[in-house]
Formats: sequence, C-alpha cells, structure tokens
Amino acid sequence: MKKKLFGLLSCFLLVSSVALLGCGRSSDSADSSPSGQGESGGKLRIAVIPKGTSHEFWKSVHFGAQKAAEELGNVEIEWRGPLVESDTGSQIEVVKNMITKQVDGIVLAPNQKGGLVDAVQEAIDESIPVVIFDSGLDEGPEIVSYVATDNFKGGQMAADAMAEAIGEKGNVILLRYIAGSESTEQREKGFLDGLKNYPDITVVESEQRGGDNATMSKEKVDQLLQIHGESLAGIFAVCEPNANGTLEALRNAGLNGKVKFIAFDPSDALIAALDDGSCSGIVVQDPVEMGYRSVMTLVGSINGKAAEPFISTGEYLITKENMNEEKEKSLLHPEIVE
Repeated sequence: MKKKLFGLLSCFLLVSSVALLGCGRSSDSADSSPSGQGESGGKLRIAVIPKGTSHEFWKSVHFGAQKAAEELGNVEIEWRGPLVESDTGSQIEVVKNMITKQVDGIVLAPNQKGGLVDAVQEAIDESIPVVIFDSGLDEGPEIVSYVATDNFKGGQMAADAMAEAIGEKGNVILLRYIAGSESTEQREKGFLDGLKNYPDITVVESEQRGGDNATMSKEKVDQLLQIHGESLAGIFAVCEPNANGTLEALRNAGLNGKVKFIAFDPSDALIAALDDGSCSGIVVQDPVEMGYRSVMTLVGSINGKAAEPFISTGEYLITKENMNEEKEKSLLHPEIVE
C-alpha cells in the first residue's frame, strides 16, 4: 500500500514539474517576442540587397535602411549585394542565401527585372515577405510594395532640362545603361517621351549602352563623339557610372560646356561639373529616403499594416542656380554608410 501511494505521489510530482516547466517556457517566449520581433525573441532580421555595392547611391540607401532600423529599435539590417550591378548571378545567390538563413524579410533592388523573379517567388513561398525598391520586378510574385523614384518622370525632367540647355533645338544622344534594368529603362523612355514636346530636337543616337561602369561608358561616348561630335548639341546619361564616363569623354574631347550634358544621379565629379558649367543639370533621387521607407514599409507589413503598391520617394532637378539651396545640397550630398 505504501509503495502504491509513493508511486502515485511520484507521478503527481513529475506531472506538476513538467507542467511548471512548460508554463515557464511559454511565459519566457511571450515576454521576449513582442509584436514585430522574430520567432527567436530577438530582433527582426531584414536583408537589404542592393543592385551593387560600389556606387555612392547604394551607400546612402544603406544609411536610410540603418536609420529605419535604429528608429524601430527591434530590427537588424543584413546588408549584402554584388560588387557590380551587372552581376545578376551573384545577386540571386545573395537572395537564396538569405532564404536559407530564414531572415524575417527581404528588401531588394533587382538588377534584372526578369532575372530575379524566381528567387523572389522562392522567398515568398518560404513565407518571407519582400519589398522591391529602386528598380522594378517583372509581374508574378506578390510583393509587399515597390518603393522607388518615378523614373519615367525623372526622364521627362531630363528632357525638359536638355531642351532648356540647348535652346530647344539641335541633335542629342541618349546613352542607355544595361539591358533589363527597369529603373533606367523607365528613365530612357521618359526622356524620349519628353522630347516629343520639342520638334526641333533630333535624337541622333538612342540605342547605345554605356555598361555598368565609367570606363565602359567613356569608351562608348568616345566613339559616339567621333561620329556626331561636330553636330552634337547635347547628351543625356541615365545613371551615375554612365554619367561619370560621359563627363570624362567630353572633357578629353574638349567639348565640355559646348555639348550640353544632363546626368542622372550625382557624384563628386558631376557636382564639380555642375558648378563649372560642364554639366547643365542632374536629376537626383533621394536614396536615404528610399532605404528608410523600404524598411519601414516591410516591417509595417510584418506587423499587419497594409502597404501601398507603389511608394514614390521623389525626383528632383538640380542646376547651378539651385545647387546650394538647403534641400538640393542635401540631395547632392546624401549621408552614407562608410
């Protein structure tokens, strides 16, 4: 009888201990995983994947993403991307690596609008929400939102700036970027559309691509200047590396200031060219705001907040006349992560 009572008592104590331990784990989990935190109870891990990491623009996007993370307090940014913007294979590998790491969300600037579709769909299938920023993705995956400049409008602004710089008449060149980059394709389309308002402006070349670096762009513009230089009134380069190469080519040919030049996205060299008249205007974005809004939108979605399908972060034309005004100066010199 005593043995039976002892056995019953032992069972009771064992069940009670398991119940208490179970309650203890449940309580700890609830305390360490408030709304907006990962399953582990730690910070949300948000992967921010740019097109590339070598240009100043992406360093400012990184600054904006970090700013959002610090403001939210429960977010950790994992910043990874290919070195150059034409390396789609490496960018796909970064996305897949983040899926394997089971990050809580991905913020991605696809360097190929079609090439990243499958990788983004794979992330979504693994219940990892995705915000696309800077450059669009082909239709298919149900992303949270697209956060970007209105690049078509930016191209139109470049057309108006070009028209003003050359007196609304003359021959101009559009230097394209690499194929498949949605953001620059929209700038190219916007520029050509905007020039329709100026019947005395002739586009003598619009199919040549400068590639993803300044050296390639310079070589391409060198060739174009040999063909069109004497009759050329202006040239528009659709992104920072293309514009840097274009500026160098114009200077080497002694045509800076004579051939009017409109750029998209600033650099130290382009800002100096704006000041000395070698560049007539720079269409700029707000990369800090882009990084900030992208992370804020993704975390809001994780916490149940609905997001707009497209969130514009603005586009601005900066000239020698307004380059020292407060807003324009901040856009020419956005903060960066060193």
